[in-house]
Amino acid sequence: MSNTHPTVAVIGAGTIGLSWTALFAGHGLRVRVTDPRPDLAEAVDEALAEAAPQLARQGLDTTGLAGRVQLAEGVTEAVRHADVVQENGPENTDFKRELFATLVREAPSHALLLSSSSAIPSSAFTDRLDDAGRILIGHPFNPPHLVPLVEVVPGRRTSEDAVTRAVGFYRSVGRVPVVERKEIPGFVGNRLQNALSREAIHLVEQGVVSPSELDAIMVNSLGLRWSAVGPFLGAHLGGGPGGYRHMAGHIGPSMQRMWDSLGRPEQNPEQTERLIRAVEDAYGSRSYRDLGRERDRKQLAVLAALKDAGTTSKQNQETRS
Repeated sequence: MSNTHPTVAVIGAGTIGLSWTALFAGHGLRVRVTDPRPDLAEAVDEALAEAAPQLARQGLDTTGLAGRVQLAEGVTEAVRHADVVQENGPENTDFKRELFATLVREAPSHALLLSSSSAIPSSAFTDRLDDAGRILIGHPFNPPHLVPLVEVVPGRRTSEDAVTRAVGFYRSVGRVPVVERKEIPGFVGNRLQNALSREAIHLVEQGVVSPSELDAIMVNSLGLRWSAVGPFLGAHLGGGPGGYRHMAGHIGPSMQRMWDSLGRPEQNPEQTERLIRAVEDAYGSRSYRDLGRERDRKQLAVLAALKDAGTTSKQNQETRS
């Protein structure tokens, strides 16, 4: 990157793009954001106003936050002087293939080209590009100005230098980048989320628990434990002094039986409608904004508690640098 405070272009101002915009501006970077939406100015203003107190709680100086963000008329204008580009467009391979061809052509040759793609590996949309060495995935979890993880996933032709620079960039804005060694659809975080969601849907479908009861189970057990140590360390500790070896030997046979009994709910209109109604019955009486603000307050509290306890997970900072 060309200086201590680089210019970041944010392409796409949906929920993820607006959150990235707030995070980058909160760390003192110059941000140029573009999106064809007609209400772009209003959306950016609202997102910055909403994020400012949350960024301040993380120790960031939000004075003049909006002054660090400029609106660009299009992709070419947004990336013209960018050191980093964070793309947040539709989850569509053809769209990304065309967009990244434009980014390679229009962005400075030193600029990192990062995609927030949540399922599509970069090799799928860089297959026709001559210059793919600086393109890779930087997949956040929503909202990225609060949730620290960024999955850094290089493509088959991504350079080692680009991976190292991407890790350094995300660390510079307070994120926890984890480099994944192989491309796989959905990457790691979403695959884990979908595996758990599949069984959660099965349990609700079978009438074992309601959506709100399942959420209560997660929040007050696995969610609490995993937020502190993750599933493997949690299992290692669950094995007592014998660790994971004792755990595997002790519950291995019953674990296999449990795996064999896990549900495989079918995604069909009837099942989906039943699930939607069950979730709406549980949470539909409160607005999206109210629920989102409560989630964000709780996430900030968890992050603050982990920081105070000194348990920020160093293993999640593994890189290939």
